[in-house]
This record gives sequence, C-alpha cells and structure tokens, in this order.
Amino acid sequence: MEHKKYDLITILGPTASGKTKLAVLLADKMDGEIVSADSRQVYKGMDIGTGKDLADYNIGERTIPYHLIDIADAGSKLNIFEYQQAFYSAYNEIKDRGKQAILCGGSGLYIEAVAEGYDLKPVPQNDELRKKLEAYTLEDLAQHLEKMKKVHNKSDFDTKKRAIRAIEIETYYQTNPHEKASNPQLSNIYFGISIDREVRRQRISQRLHERLAQGLVEEVEELHKKGVSIDDLMYYGLEYKYVGSYLAKQLSYNDMVQGLEMAIHQFAKRQMTWFRGMERKGLSINWIDYSIPNDEKVELILNQLKS
Repeated sequence: MEHKKYDLITILGPTASGKTKLAVLLADKMDGEIVSADSRQVYKGMDIGTGKDLADYNIGERTIPYHLIDIADAGSKLNIFEYQQAFYSAYNEIKDRGKQAILCGGSGLYIEAVAEGYDLKPVPQNDELRKKLEAYTLEDLAQHLEKMKKVHNKSDFDTKKRAIRAIEIETYYQTNPHEKASNPQLSNIYFGISIDREVRRQRISQRLHERLAQGLVEEVEELHKKGVSIDDLMYYGLEYKYVGSYLAKQLSYNDMVQGLEMAIHQFAKRQMTWFRGMERKGLSINWIDYSIPNDEKVELILNQLKS
C-alpha cells in the first residue's frame, strides 16, 4: 500500500524505550534503512555501554541496513558538524537506492541538526584560547559558558576538556557570522515513544545490570588497554565516565553502579526535557504509548503516514 512520502521518518524517545526495535519493524514494512541518531554509537568498540544491540536489526534471516554506527575510532571525538555531514552522505545513498530513510535515536541535538537542517560549520581548534582556559577550574568554565549562551546540554560540564571545547565552539560562532543554511530541507515526520516514568526507571535499572553481566566493565577496560585515556573515557559520559572512574580507583564498584544508575535516570529525564523543548519550538511529535505492542505501534505509524 502506498504511503504519504516523507524524505525522513524520525523515531525518537528516551533511553530504554524500545526505539530501535520499532524502527526495525517499520523499516521492514516500508523497505527502509535506519540512520542512527546516537552521539556515542558512532564509535567502534563502544558496544555494550552505548547499547548498540546490533542483533535488533535482524528480522528472521534478514538484516535491516543501518548507518552511522561504528564510523569513528574510540578515543576520537566526532563533533556534531561531522555527524551532520556523515548523515547527509548516508541519506543520499539511501535515497539513491529508492529506500525510505528512518532516523532513530535519543540524542535530541543530533536529531534536530539533521532533521531540521541546522546551519553548522566546522570549528577549528583555538590553541591560544585553550591555553588560557586551562588555568580555570571546571566550575569557572561552566559559569563562563552559561554567560555566553543558554546551555541545554549539561554534559558540556562533565570534564574540563568538554567545557573548554564548548567555549571554543561558542567563541567561534560569536566571532564568525552565520551564513545562509545550504543544507537540504527534508520533509520529515516525528514519532516519539512515550514511556511511563516508573516503567522507564525499571527498564533502565534492569538493562544496566544486564550490561554489567554482559561485560560492560571488561569492555571499558579493553578500550583503556588499547589507548583510550581515562580522560577520554570521561568525555563520553555515563557508562564510560563511571566505569572509567572505577578503573582509575576513584570509585568503588558499588558506588560506580549506584552512581551510574542515577546518572542514566537523570539522562533520560534530560532527553524528555529536550523533546518537550522541540515541541515548544513548534515541532510536532506524534507520541505513541510504549505499552502498546510493537506491531500495533507500526500500524499506528503506517496509518498516520496514509492520512
């Protein structure tokens, strides 16, 4: 059955809401391919901690094609401009094959950057500014950044390195006037998974303990052995920050688990705050109840696309 054509269909939601499985089932019905909108799944070797769950892309003996997973080495830092460029490259390939592009993830800024065609520029390294900022404390840097712009992403304050980079980027944008956006304006429709807060908390806690049992600590340890510094692990936040602190003997195992669990709950809350912010800016998100079976979710989406 023919559906209303959109350049892009976006499936979003907080962590542990089942986005990937839904996107895979939808792609199967629509002859689609999935583009990941996850700021950490781009890194190779960071599998358990980022929840890549690549088996979810399999339906029977068929694997749904996916993009922007494992495109950068762990230890590197793929910025949002580079992500945006990689997205357009993947999108054009999908379009050339006559397939439906489905964007799926929970990184709100990354989703908006591509679905709304943000005008982004590559920001060069400013060694002079970095040297000057290195003398300040993390608290000083956070206060400085908050004076420069309205801060949405609190992870900018996770480490001094992240805070300095955020100030470097904002300084560049303030001293280099924006040019007219040259990015394609894609016709896009948003679908969000709405999950009850208590159910979300239970799923996050269960999933964390499953990932620890699957070898999360060993994965981070292996990354460190391969040359990813503790400082870089901190940069990636959440699982890598807390397990990195444990490996550096800054946290006990129990404190690491408890602190990480709390941090993931807070992260999911920030994700929902971001999505609500998108709606306040006038973007329409079609919310679907998590408790509905996945096949019914797919039918709801297909019916919405026909209307």
